Amino acid sequence: MSKIKCIIIEDEPLAVKVLADYVAQVPFLQLEGSFKDAILATEWLRTNEVQLMFLDIHLPKLKGMTFLKTLINKPAVIITTAYHQYAVDGFDLDVTDYLLKPIEFERFLIAVNKVKVTNHKKLPIAEAVEVKDYFFLTVQKKKVKILFSEILYIESQREYIKIVTSKKEFISRMSTYEIENLLPGNMFKRIHRSFIISMNKLESYTAESAEVNGISIPIGRGYREVIEKF
Repeated sequence: MSKIKCIIIEDEPLAVKVLADYVAQVPFLQLEGSFKDAILATEWLRTNEVQLMFLDIHLPKLKGMTFLKTLINKPAVIITTAYHQYAVDGFDLDVTDYLLKPIEFERFLIAVNKVKVTNHKKLPIAEAVEVKDYFFLTVQKKKVKILFSEILYIESQREYIKIVTSKKEFISRMSTYEIENLLPGNMFKRIHRSFIISMNKLESYTAESAEVNGISIPIGRGYREVIEKF
């Protein structure tokens, strides 16, 4: 999992040091910088992006709560302050947590773990879930790795299938319906009861046949719309 980038907006040097030390002890956090007031942070955020801010409420020039209201794309926010009476206002602004000074590391860890969980849920599918570009096929009691990108077409041969790739052919005991469930639907299409082709390898076609890597493959009457729709 990628690290959560964060910044500290705090005018007390000692508080900055404590928070920076805490961040350094948490493997999934990465400190991008610290700012003594919200104006400086605002300028930096114009050209940079973070997933988390540690924000003090009593800041010079622009108060923390007012600063929060100015943000359009707000990252996760953990309020750090010595004044507990601002907690309700903070949660009204949808902050992740509210840490009272002096901040203990155990309490700090509880707060950042909330951000970790939320950040994980927001990850794009491609980042959150490993997208495989292959599958393993049983060929004569041996598992063989087949890359989707190398498959040209698949042909049914009764209780067996023949997978033709750009490198070689493989025979396995399974149905085209079983193999179809292992293939990404956006890359492979059934164009005949007995044939599945890689649409990336399709070179030309007519109403009756498709040409894949120089090989003519019949198009079944009930499958003619498949290629047209694709």
